[in-house]
Amino acid sequence: MASKSYVPILTIAGSDSGGGAGIQADIKTISALGCFATSAITAVTVQNTLGVRAIHSLPLDIIDGQIKAVMEDIQPKAIKIGMVDSPGVVEVIAKNLERFPKIPVVFDPVMVATSGDKLIKDETIALIVSRLFPLVDLVTPNLDEAMILIKQTVQSKKDMLVAARRILKLGADSVLLKGGHLKGDIIYDVLAKEGAELHVFNSPRVNTLNTHGSGCSLSSAIAAELGKGKHLAEAVEHARDYIFEALFHGKEPITGKGYGPLNHFHNPLKAIIDELDD
Repeated sequence: MASKSYVPILTIAGSDSGGGAGIQADIKTISALGCFATSAITAVTVQNTLGVRAIHSLPLDIIDGQIKAVMEDIQPKAIKIGMVDSPGVVEVIAKNLERFPKIPVVFDPVMVATSGDKLIKDETIALIVSRLFPLVDLVTPNLDEAMILIKQTVQSKKDMLVAARRILKLGADSVLLKGGHLKGDIIYDVLAKEGAELHVFNSPRVNTLNTHGSGCSLSSAIAAELGKGKHLAEAVEHARDYIFEALFHGKEPITGKGYGPLNHFHNPLKAIIDELDD
């Protein structure tokens, strides 16, 4: 007899008191795409639309406990990782991922906030590359994060193609290099996978300041689409379409005095319920 289940997605990330990014954006995105969001909070940030004022890391045993509690009871169809701000957190996440190698993982290496605030300690970056990159299916850096990873400037679409390949050589299985920080009316994102041709996505730029949490939301959307069973390029395409619409339908409302959030619920899907064979 068949039973029914939601499509659970786990997000491991920091909390945003302003509600626009981090865990809050992830849960909104995953829910809007018809999946069931579970979470493990790595840090609590003191922030709003104007910037990040402080970061408080949670104890490692609490982070580990959150992940284990979810994995043992509501095993996700996909995992999204966001803010990882210390070597200890890297190790906790890596050890948990090693236990579930078949679950697709999307890692958004959150290093710089929309406001320009640096969110990660320098000593953490090398460990992220050596421990997390080999365990995840997709890494989604923006241009600022790519420049930190490869230690060179990225100022053009041509530079992006080179940078994506270089990030692959750091050990990532696939890389989606996001080009939203480049000037121009078209936004280009480059998807690179070892042994495959580069895939360049493009979309019109939405003229708005309401971009806070767009990177968090994109990586969560990709995880949700992977959790639904889509292959990587298709998942990225669907997720990009969702983000474009969320930006477009959220371009006018004013939330706070800085960079406002997306409209995550511009067209929410009903919760997807899968039939499972007992």
